[in-house]
Amino acid sequence: MPRPTLSPGLRALLSPGVAVILGLAAVSIVGVAQREKPAKSFQTFWTFSRNLYLAYEPLAAKWREEHPDRAVDIVVLDYAALERRMLSGFLSGTPVADLIEVERGIVGRTFLGPLEDVGFVDLTDRLKADGLMDKINAPAFTPWTSRGRIFGLPHDVHPVALAYRADIIEAAGIDMSQIETWDDFIRVLRPLMADKNGDGRPDRYLLNFWHNNPWLPDALLLQAGGRVFDDHEKPCLTAIPNAAILSKLALWMGGPNRIAIDAPEFSAAGNQLRIDGTVICSIVPDWLAGVWKQDLPGLAGKMKLMPLPAWSPGGTHTTVIGGTMLGIPKSTPDFEAAWTFAKALYLSPELADELYLTSNIISPVTTHWDREVYRRPDPYFGGQKTGMLFLSLAPLVPARNSSPFNTFASASIQNILLELQQVANRDKVTDPTVLEPLAQELLAAQQIRLVEQIRRNVFLREPAAPTEAGTVAAHP
Repeated sequence: MPRPTLSPGLRALLSPGVAVILGLAAVSIVGVAQREKPAKSFQTFWTFSRNLYLAYEPLAAKWREEHPDRAVDIVVLDYAALERRMLSGFLSGTPVADLIEVERGIVGRTFLGPLEDVGFVDLTDRLKADGLMDKINAPAFTPWTSRGRIFGLPHDVHPVALAYRADIIEAAGIDMSQIETWDDFIRVLRPLMADKNGDGRPDRYLLNFWHNNPWLPDALLLQAGGRVFDDHEKPCLTAIPNAAILSKLALWMGGPNRIAIDAPEFSAAGNQLRIDGTVICSIVPDWLAGVWKQDLPGLAGKMKLMPLPAWSPGGTHTTVIGGTMLGIPKSTPDFEAAWTFAKALYLSPELADELYLTSNIISPVTTHWDREVYRRPDPYFGGQKTGMLFLSLAPLVPARNSSPFNTFASASIQNILLELQQVANRDKVTDPTVLEPLAQELLAAQQIRLVEQIRRNVFLREPAAPTEAGTVAAHP
């Protein structure tokens, strides 16, 4: 029987080269099919802090053991790198991490566009549905809120106290319980500024404060009830009592009765001024008290804390500095998995303990405020129960927003303070009311500049309003 013959086309199809190609294609198809059905969900968490990573990792490891199908990898990025990667991802629509920890200095830039274009998932309804609005200290939500919607789970509260050199003050026989207001503070402590070495300058200054500090001017305005943005996120630089408070702050830095010195945090020069006792008191949020324990061990046992002096009798004795949230980007493929882990981490009582023990940060979760860790005497601060002090201040923390123009407004306040200080030095001003008209004038000018800046963003303008002539005008 003759052997069947194949056509030339079929012989070419079954050539060795084609067989190899078909074999590789089959292997590739199987590989792709396997990748499309992963064995487990894998999520990435970005943070900017090595210290926070060390606090989170043990809890994340426990999570991986208990949830092998939902692994989470925590990655530490440089602050600026995290900001660049996050914003570029949001603007281009490309994926970023599944969870991102964001500091207040960054988050405002994510709110520049319309609400529907914010890169983070709007968590407002989930927070309410899960009962978290009642379990977390209310002021902790405000930095992560834009146009009434909440985009992050709060990490902290960051109430502020006054840290003072108890060794120096008590040796001088000064009773800090006499201090109710900032005026009392200056009156009671001014004797410590005596020039005993005869060099024509005070041997000590009462406070660490300067116009170029990135957070103190804003924080002290908030404490006094002053604001740069109102509840609707509209600029209000000319609001009462901004001019009066800035005039007083200018005289802290300038004029014949100056009480403050520039002792920058996180700097060798600033730390040396604290160690030497050149600066007696500092305005300290809970997290900065933790930094001091690491960076200034030589002050252990010499420091104590107290509530901030109020601006007037019966006024608020704290303010707020800093803040961090955990957000879930809209590009996250499995929101439920990310939300479940976010709650497990941030609401963990173990994390509350760890953050306080390692960083002095109190939890925003009010159900954790009875934890034993907050009741321990703190040797660094003279055996005080500093956790209890910060917790007592937490409900009093003023509300704030995270306008995309916060940085612009803060720079405006710093420029005004500098100009007022220069006038105080030139004219030897001692009465803050003398500076108030100039302060009001400068605030009005900066208000116009800020409004013009916001006008450029069509998404943050107020709705058009009818004028008396019946035409329509847009108001920033």
